[in-house]
Amino acid sequence: MKKFFIPLVISIGLMLGTTDVFSQPPPPPGEHGDPGNQNAGSAPIGGGLFILLGLGAAYGGRKLYQSYKEELED
Repeated sequence: MKKFFIPLVISIGLMLGTTDVFSQPPPPPGEHGDPGNQNAGSAPIGGGLFILLGLGAAYGGRKLYQSYKEELED
């Protein structure tokens, strides 16, 4: 159990210790002679992120279960 505690604490610390990451902001309106330049939005990274997090959690849970099951057999 001890060998899972330290990586778990490190993983949770890395997830909670991150800051917001933004892509390069668009140029301000009116730059380069274009008066209609408006903000177009941000990069769409939200949908796939939740899928990857879910798959990672499922994979980690499976590995944890297999390790626990292996300890009980010994």
